[in-house]
Amino acid sequence: MVQKPIIIGVTGGSGSGKTTVSQKIYESVSGHSVAMIQEDAYYKYSELPIEERRKINFDHPLSFDSDLLLKHMQQLVDRQAVNIPIYDYKLRNPSEETRYQAPKDVIIVEGILILDDQRLRDLMDIKVYVDTDDDIRLLRRVERDIHERGRSLENVFAQYLKTVKPMYHQFIEPTKRYADVIIPEGGENSVAIDLLVTKVRSVLKQAKENI
Repeated sequence: MVQKPIIIGVTGGSGSGKTTVSQKIYESVSGHSVAMIQEDAYYKYSELPIEERRKINFDHPLSFDSDLLLKHMQQLVDRQAVNIPIYDYKLRNPSEETRYQAPKDVIIVEGILILDDQRLRDLMDIKVYVDTDDDIRLLRRVERDIHERGRSLENVFAQYLKTVKPMYHQFIEPTKRYADVIIPEGGENSVAIDLLVTKVRSVLKQAKENI
């Protein structure tokens, strides 16, 4: 067992393919115990009425409880279990339930702004940026938000133009400079993912040898 867990950060714009890339990393290290942590679980609680919550800019760094995410990541590094929030996208607030997460050898943390906070970056052993064209990301977001989150097409387009796209160019895309690995076109780029998986396995092997 690796003493200090290997932490892999996977970021990129909404609909870039972060989840696909994270899942492929997850599958590639099946010989180790692995945890998947999603930044979306750490949206802040709001006491505003539901109509006002719908107007919140969920793509701004201040919409996330980064302090709680950092606390949980540090606890997992120290081999302590945590209770991760469960976010309700229809209510636009965290639910009353949480998800128990035991410490693991490998922790994959995924989210649009995980490289924006230096404290989180400093915990990561490998930082990945999934770089996908704006049009493709929009199409993926439309499909996801309508079928999985109960949004209307009009609502998805309005939110994309008002907050998603401008926040991407202001806050998310600039974090590309912090990445160790950039994967163009997300989960469709099998060559880049294979190279990334090789790197992950190399880091794990080195960590074992240093125990």
